[in-house]
Amino acid sequence: MLGYVALAAVLSTTFAYLIIRPIVLNLWDPKGLRKFPNHRWFSAITDFQHCHTASQGFRSKALYEAHKERGEPILRIGPNSLSFCGTRAIKDIYGHSTKCIKDDNYTILSGSHRHLFDVVDKPDHARKRRVLSAAFAIKNLEKWEYKVAYTAERLFKALDERCTGPLKGALPDPEDLTVDFNHWVNLWTIEAINYIAVSSRMDLLDKGTDQVIAEKRDGTIYRANYRLSMNQMVLVQSVWVWDYALWPWAKWLTKIIPSKYGKQWKDGETFDDVLYHQIAERLRRYLKGEKLDDFFSCMMEDKTGEPNNLEWGEIVSEISALLNAGFDTTGIAMTHHLDLLLKHPQHLETLRKELDGVLEPHEVIAPYDKVKDLPFLRAVIDESLRVIPPTSAGLPRRTPKEGASILGEWIPGDTSVNMTIYAAHRDPEIFPVPEVFNPHRWMDPDDRRRMEPNFIPFSTGSRGCLGRNISYLEQIMLLASLVHRYEFALPSPSFVVPRFEAFNMVLGPLPIKIWRRTLK
Repeated sequence: MLGYVALAAVLSTTFAYLIIRPIVLNLWDPKGLRKFPNHRWFSAITDFQHCHTASQGFRSKALYEAHKERGEPILRIGPNSLSFCGTRAIKDIYGHSTKCIKDDNYTILSGSHRHLFDVVDKPDHARKRRVLSAAFAIKNLEKWEYKVAYTAERLFKALDERCTGPLKGALPDPEDLTVDFNHWVNLWTIEAINYIAVSSRMDLLDKGTDQVIAEKRDGTIYRANYRLSMNQMVLVQSVWVWDYALWPWAKWLTKIIPSKYGKQWKDGETFDDVLYHQIAERLRRYLKGEKLDDFFSCMMEDKTGEPNNLEWGEIVSEISALLNAGFDTTGIAMTHHLDLLLKHPQHLETLRKELDGVLEPHEVIAPYDKVKDLPFLRAVIDESLRVIPPTSAGLPRRTPKEGASILGEWIPGDTSVNMTIYAAHRDPEIFPVPEVFNPHRWMDPDDRRRMEPNFIPFSTGSRGCLGRNISYLEQIMLLASLVHRYEFALPSPSFVVPRFEAFNMVLGPLPIKIWRRTLK
């Protein structure tokens, strides 16, 4: 009898907390958020409605289309969460003068030590940025060009082995689709960022798989999959994290209830050990006295050679963040660049003419100095980053206690706010005919100056990504080298790369036929 009473009490409490309490709060409306239209029917009473939107695979596009169809610049996507659509909101939410801070999802997903991307405290963020700015400076990165070239040469060795004869007919034979470009370029980005960050020369491009050594904190060694583990971890986190109060329960339940989410948790739990092994191995080399020029050395010592005296946990956290984001976003971008160029052959031809004008036929890897200022190459990269940003979602922020003005509306304090990067790049007043991939829009200097304040693939303001220089260095060198060396063909003109938006885009295969160009 007591068991039934206890069960009834638990169920009643749960019902009151999940259903009655949100309805009462919505009717009471202490923040005055009820004046904003709901994105979905239940958005005002539960964040799980936004979790459902995230589970559909492209929440930034869904939000943008909802704003556009309804003509509403502000939508309520949760009881305490607002989505904005209007480029003026960029400055209000993300600009240098904003008082908005990183939202609570950065806190509940953080580890024992915060890194530059998830630290909330502004003074601590400023301290980290000062320490890391030298490592991310373009002058410092350019001297690591040889690391990009070394790994690109290894990628091209693998691609050369999979080349077929020139295309005969309009479409390639199925057996000639020998390369999944998304797979191979991600192996390359993993190798490139690990070489840049911790001087690790990996063998993924030799094996053709992402299997690596993982290491637990107690020294236990085992095998795991680098990209697979990262993707599975973010796929489940990015769906369920949006109800901050119930996140611990959602995490627990999705782990124990048999479903795809339980498998994703299991497959993703090795990612931390994958990154830790790379960093711990670099520390062992450092303690042996090896003098290596990489991101790790910049963490250990400042530019004068004086120790930074950072805690080991902070070093692990910062380098883990770089190894994570550094391979993921660049790999996504490169897959999109090639996909869009192959679907717009007129732009591919223009780019080839530009590259052939500065590169010799025998040059395998495009030297950075030769291609870094090529206007159409940069236009192609920026237009691809505009059309499908690797990070398309809104980066959530939280208004200060005193509140903030966003798009001319006073938003109460402690409210979650965001504007998707996907939407920012589709303002027709800034980017005419925004759905069209048109690199030429970037070629006029006046047009570029007009668009750039609203072009935010790396976010903007003081929280803008410091790693953008690394990514541009890699993208410029690799895209120039690929387009100069190879011809490509898609399975069909209508082929669509599978995409699922987690925190960044998670892409499926891009099967292509590849063969060497005839250069004179």
